[in-house]
Amino acid sequence: MGFDISHDINAETATTHVQPDTKTRRYDRQLRLWASMGQSALESARILVIGASATATSILKNLVLPGIGHFTLLDHALVSPGDAGNNFFFDGPTSIGRNRSEEAVRLLAELNDNVHATADTRDVADVLASDPSYFFGFSLIITHNLAPVLLTRLADLLWRNSSSPPLIPVRSAGFLAEIFVQFHTHEIIESHTETAPSIRIDKPFPALLQAAQALEFDSMDTTDHGHIPYVYILVRALDDWKAAHNGLPPQTHAEKQEFKSILNAQRRTSDEENFDEALAQAYRAWTPTVVPPHLVELFADTATMPPTPFGHLLIALRSFSERPPHVLPLNATLPDMKSDTESYVHLQNLYRTQAGEEREQFRSLLRAPVDSELVDLFVKNAHGVQLLKGARYGALDALPEKLVMHLNSLTRETATHLAFSALDAWRSSPPRQTGGPTERELRDHVVTLIPRTELNEKELSDAIGEIVRAPTADLPNVAAFLGGIVAQEAIKMITRQYVPVNGYCVIDLVDTWTGVLPS
Repeated sequence: MGFDISHDINAETATTHVQPDTKTRRYDRQLRLWASMGQSALESARILVIGASATATSILKNLVLPGIGHFTLLDHALVSPGDAGNNFFFDGPTSIGRNRSEEAVRLLAELNDNVHATADTRDVADVLASDPSYFFGFSLIITHNLAPVLLTRLADLLWRNSSSPPLIPVRSAGFLAEIFVQFHTHEIIESHTETAPSIRIDKPFPALLQAAQALEFDSMDTTDHGHIPYVYILVRALDDWKAAHNGLPPQTHAEKQEFKSILNAQRRTSDEENFDEALAQAYRAWTPTVVPPHLVELFADTATMPPTPFGHLLIALRSFSERPPHVLPLNATLPDMKSDTESYVHLQNLYRTQAGEEREQFRSLLRAPVDSELVDLFVKNAHGVQLLKGARYGALDALPEKLVMHLNSLTRETATHLAFSALDAWRSSPPRQTGGPTERELRDHVVTLIPRTELNEKELSDAIGEIVRAPTADLPNVAAFLGGIVAQEAIKMITRQYVPVNGYCVIDLVDTWTGVLPS
C-alpha cells in the first residue's frame, strides 16, 4: 500500500474548488481518455461520411455524441422501405421517398446541439467527376459499402496527395465486416502505451545516487526503515554490487538470485512491504535502460523526416539519445510505492528537478522553433511516440505473394478479406441477371487474386457462404457494433492519440472474432 496523500488532496481541493463548466460536465468521461487537447481536436474536425446506411449513421452517432465540430453526410438516394426498417435514424415509414442524407442529418443533429451538420444530396460520382477538390476540405472521410469503382477512384484521388485527409472505407455483408484506414503517415505523441517509462534504477542520475548513498539504513528506527522507497533500496544495492563486481550488474541467474538474497537480508521484519516491492522490482537493476526499438527504427529515418514540428522533435530526441547515458529524457512521473509522505515527496522532487533539467537540454537541441507546450507534451511521452506509415486502400490485393503469406499465418482473416475482395470484383463486373453472386462466382474471383495456391476450404467456404447469403444486408446489430469500432478508429486519427489499426480490421460476428491483416 502506498503512502497516504489524502491530506494533500483535501488541501488542494479546499483551495481550488471550482464548479466545472457545462462542457466539462457533458464530456467528463471522454476527457479522462483524451484530455482537453484531444477534445479540442475533435471539436475542430470536419468529417465527411458517404452513404446514409444504418452502419454509416451508427458511426456518426458515435462521433456526434462526443462532440465532433462538423459533419457532412453525402447521399443522393431516397429512403426505401428497407432503409426505413433497419436504420434508427430514419423516421420509419414517414421517411420513405425522402432524401436519405437529409432525413438522417435531421435526427442525428438532435443528439448534440454543439455539432454542425450538413446534408449533401449530390451523387458522389458527380462530385468526383466535377468537384474533386471538395474532398480535401475535410479532416477525415468515411465510406460504407461504396460502389467499388467509386471507392477506388476516391482512394486513388486522396493517395496522390500526401496532405489528403485519411480515408476509412467500411465493407460489411451480413455478419461479416472489414475496416481499413488509408493514410500516408500518422504522427502520434500520446500513444497511451501500457509500457511505463524507465525510472533509471540501472542508470541513476547523480542526485538520485547521492540521495540513496546518504541514507543510513542501520541507524534508522523500524518505522523509518519500513518506509524507505524501493527506488532508494535498489539504487543503493546496485551501486554496492557494481563496486564489488567490476562495475557490472548481476548477469547470470545465480547472480540475480544472490542480488535478491542481499536485498532480503536487509529486512528488519518479515512484513516490510517496501522490501517486498524492491524484490518484485529487482529486475530493473539488471535490465538496461535503452531507447525502445521502435524509436531506434524511427531515428534511422530522420534524414527524410518532413520539416514538421513532430519531425523537429524527433530529430532532437535522436540527438539527445546519442549523448551519454544514451537514454530518453527522464519522465517525472513515479509509480506508487510504500513510503512515508516526506520520503516520497523528496524522491519525487529529485525526479522533477532532473526531468526539468533534461527537458531544457532537449530544447537546446531543437533546430527550429516548436511550441513550448508541444515540447513538454513530447518529452513527457517520448517513450511512446510513434510515426505510422500507412498504405493505399486495395494495394494488398495487387500483392499475391503477400496474400499467400498471410493465408498461411492469418488464415481466417485472409480468407474473409479475399471473400470481400471477390464481392467487390463481382460488383464491378458487367451487369448480370438480378440477384446476388453465387459461391462459384466468388471463388473464381478469389483464384484470380492468388492463382496456383491451395486455399483453406473451411475458412473460405464460411466467409463466401455468409457473403452469398447476405451480400447487401446492413443488419442493425452489426451496424451498431461497427458504429463503435469505426468511430473509435476515427477518433484516434482525429485526436492523434492512441494507436489506430494499421491494415485491415476483419470482423466475424458469426463466430465472434476480430483480427488485423497487415496491409
